[in-house]
Amino acid sequence: MPTDACAHFYECRGCGALLRPKPGDCCVFCSYGSVKCPPKQAEAAGGSGR
Repeated sequence: MPTDACAHFYECRGCGALLRPKPGDCCVFCSYGSVKCPPKQAEAAGGSGR
């Protein structure tokens, strides 16, 4: 997972499906991950996120 940017697309290595963020999310990690992406985590902690 990138620590300084959002991943807008992810291609599944198993089935080849191309994942895109759900409406309102910045990236696939925010939509499908168990935690938000590092930039969003930084924002929530009071950092700049970038």
